[in-house]
Amino acid sequence: MKTSNSLLRIFFLSAILFIDHAIYAQAYPEPEFSNEPYYLNKSGGNTLVRLEKNSSKMDTKANAISGSESGYSIDGSKSSVRLSSGNNISFVISSGSSRSSSGSSAKSDSVMRANGVDPSMMSGMDDPSQKLTLYKIESAKGVRKVLLQKAPGMNPFGSHKLQSSEKYTFSARKIKGGYWELVVDKPLPKGEYAFTMMGIGTGMDGSTVIFAFGMD
Repeated sequence: MKTSNSLLRIFFLSAILFIDHAIYAQAYPEPEFSNEPYYLNKSGGNTLVRLEKNSSKMDTKANAISGSESGYSIDGSKSSVRLSSGNNISFVISSGSSRSSSGSSAKSDSVMRANGVDPSMMSGMDDPSQKLTLYKIESAKGVRKVLLQKAPGMNPFGSHKLQSSEKYTFSARKIKGGYWELVVDKPLPKGEYAFTMMGIGTGMDGSTVIFAFGMD
């Protein structure tokens, strides 16, 4: 009788774990490509939408009269990826480590310890809020710009204020190891937007990876 009860407990626990896993997989699908922010379409069955991916080198222009300007630019006045405006816009990003087995994770920790690195010191370094910035970008003459800084020149009729593209903050919620949900803190007005990413995809020429989308 005790054996029968134990088997029933194991069966029910296994069923609960299976259901939890199925619900989790449905709510947070795994992106096809790692280290890329994807839009999480919650109203469309929790499907993922890949953003427009570009590479851009920082461009700096300086003129004594008109002033100086630095930033990134991408071709096209509008992104091909269009999202609907609303509250609680969410994105997800995965480092790909969530797919790794526990054995490979343990092996990685062992290698770090052998090299004098405490693995626990590395756990917070995958926080995407430390490497991703969300901008509302300017669009004109067939080009979209992430304006990092625009300084006034000597033109008495021009603007005399420092300018830059507007940043939007987001909250990063860790779902599991190497997998995060990014919830934008306030509604995004209609327009063009882009995530810029530090540290990943940076080219030898100083180019950086930009993930663009538009809000309709």
